[in-house]
Amino acid sequence: MTGSPSTSPDANPPTLPLPIPAGGRAVGRLTVPPSKSVTHRFLNLALLAGSRPGASPLLVERPLYAEDTRLFLAALGRAGFRVEESPEAVRLTPGPPPPEHREKEAEIEIFCGNAGTMLRFLVATLAVVPGRWRLDGTPRLRERPVGPLVEAVRRLGGQIEYLGRPGCVPLRIAGGSLRGGVTAIDAGESSQYLSALLMAGLAAPEGVVVEVGALTSQPYIEVTLAAAAAFGGRIERLGEHAFRVRPAGPAGVGASRVRVEGDWSAACYPAAAAALTGGDVRLAGVFPDSRQGDRHFLDLLTAMGAAVAWEGDLLAVRGREGGDLQGIDADLSGLPDQVPTLAALGPFARGTTRITNVPHLRIKESDRLGAMASELGRVGAAVEEGADSLTVHGLWHRETGASPPSGRVVIDSHNDHRIAMSMALVGLRRPGIEIAAPEVVGKSYPEFWADLTSLLQGPVSGSG
Repeated sequence: MTGSPSTSPDANPPTLPLPIPAGGRAVGRLTVPPSKSVTHRFLNLALLAGSRPGASPLLVERPLYAEDTRLFLAALGRAGFRVEESPEAVRLTPGPPPPEHREKEAEIEIFCGNAGTMLRFLVATLAVVPGRWRLDGTPRLRERPVGPLVEAVRRLGGQIEYLGRPGCVPLRIAGGSLRGGVTAIDAGESSQYLSALLMAGLAAPEGVVVEVGALTSQPYIEVTLAAAAAFGGRIERLGEHAFRVRPAGPAGVGASRVRVEGDWSAACYPAAAAALTGGDVRLAGVFPDSRQGDRHFLDLLTAMGAAVAWEGDLLAVRGREGGDLQGIDADLSGLPDQVPTLAALGPFARGTTRITNVPHLRIKESDRLGAMASELGRVGAAVEEGADSLTVHGLWHRETGASPPSGRVVIDSHNDHRIAMSMALVGLRRPGIEIAAPEVVGKSYPEFWADLTSLLQGPVSGSG
């Protein structure tokens, strides 16, 4: 397998479709890349901490360097930070905005690309940070909703103006307008709404109370609370449906050094590859006590028949001979990023795999329910798409006696890194799959193709 994924699919010409070699076993050891979710939170908190006079530099150790996080680093540069990168760390030194943005009425434009996490964090954060801001992104990002978050920020005093379609970017934001108080949020579309408010509240002049209605992807709130604590932030739970953010006072929030843990979302792909191919993979850099919700994907792999164990600091995942899997029923409301991953395993499992309670998958980088149903169907799998669900029937399993077809199919990745990586898993067992625009993985896992290649060894016993 060869390929040179780009970190900017919107700015670079697409590469040729990348063939996925079927019939190999995933065997070996990998170090998991740093967490995109944690890197985003540390960069957002750095922006908030750096907005006060006399703020100190911050060293972020082992950040993820990928398309989305580089967009955030560029935003910090436009906000006046000196950004000094090295392979193992990035040093962020607060400073005044560039000369062209120092005029009182100058507007600083922040481009978010297709980074939904960055966008939602900055909707709230830029209402705290002094300045005049314009927030925008790609055409797809302009379709992704931020209306509930904008209204919640406005209730705290934030001044935000829609410059196009109501409920979406582009936005004009008056920095320093968010004061504090009580607000409410329905985070049924995205837990990032709540995370954004909690982090912005740490730098608000007054205390903030956030009352929460619906909430999806709840484990990500735990990641936010841990990141806030690393910066000295004080966030309290008020029962099950509210949070209080204590004002930081004149000293503000801040940290001198933080370290990014490994990305459980990325770890799920080589773990799934081991389960699917009867392989044996060991992963370094992830921790069993992590607050990242995607660590629970291991429970799904165990239920499907894989053996999962900790060997010291290494996570070992071993698949059954021939990649023998059992279909399962799974509510993935708390693990939305792993819906495509689990769906990719379904065609090779005994029985039926049902994924439920994930309507928010419609407003990700792509409509992930529609995209996975479409691409699985194109390679010959039997899949049913519901309004908030996917049902995948296990056609290609030793008990059915059927092998997958082998005709060439070029997968449309829908400009979505998780569709590309998940359909690559299907290609490990279904011959003939090629991934169009393989560079999209640069959004979160730039070394994905090299890592997958390094694991593929030997034939899969009993594979179709």
